[in-house]
Amino acid sequence: MTHTQPHQWMVEQLGLGRSLCLILDSENEREVRQVLLKTSSFEHYQSVYRETTVADLADAGPFMFLIDNLRNKSINDLFNAPQRNWGWLASIGKGDLPVLVRHWRDRLMVGIRPLQAIYRFHDNRVMSRAIEHLPQQAHPEYLGPAVSVCYWQGQRWAVANNPAPAQYPVPDDPLWLHVPAPELQWMDILQANAHRYLLTKHTLAYVQLAEHHDPQVWLGTQLALARAWGWLAPEHLEFLLIQSLKAPGYSLATQWPARTGESPMEHFERVVQMVKFWQEEGPL
Repeated sequence: MTHTQPHQWMVEQLGLGRSLCLILDSENEREVRQVLLKTSSFEHYQSVYRETTVADLADAGPFMFLIDNLRNKSINDLFNAPQRNWGWLASIGKGDLPVLVRHWRDRLMVGIRPLQAIYRFHDNRVMSRAIEHLPQQAHPEYLGPAVSVCYWQGQRWAVANNPAPAQYPVPDDPLWLHVPAPELQWMDILQANAHRYLLTKHTLAYVQLAEHHDPQVWLGTQLALARAWGWLAPEHLEFLLIQSLKAPGYSLATQWPARTGESPMEHFERVVQMVKFWQEEGPL
């Protein structure tokens, strides 16, 4: 990893005959995205989430744009506000935009259950930590066809070069899914994924909840409860959120909290049996 400025990196990559690509978090940069969509030809951009299992989130998902104008005002505005964590830049071979899109589509859901469905590859903070923690030999499988990437790593611009850019199959147990994340960032990502999951899979109940509670505040409370109980496995989180949505007044019954000396697994199994009994699905 080296340090440089994005304009310098872009000029160098263009001089080497490569194409430049902007990976943009369009959920938080919708205005920039719309400007770029209006000024880009159809073959110069793609929505990553289209044609995937999360296609219904395509409008809020990342977009990739080929950059052929270094004086583009919208892009220069992004460079002047890296703290917005809007995404990152990649250099690719000519005509490789569809290859780069396919690379990350293949890596969206690997090893992640429905509640934690989306790997936020487009977040420069996620990219930065992956590059920092992955061994050099794992970079090609992670970066795929990207020859070089330029990203804001929190304090300065950084560049990482791919030693062997190409198309790679997804490993059975990708190392990048084991990269440690700062606690605050991990909880933010978990809450964002939980929000998308409920909005997509339990739309009506979630919309009804919003009539009485701020969804983000409610979600934060439920996730804090899950953390306190040690219920951070995907199936535990999914169960807790769905049952909380079904609960009268969105408040869990007094029998839900853990008992003294009860392990997280014992606690979870007891509550599952309790809920099944209430729903006449099994013995208490």
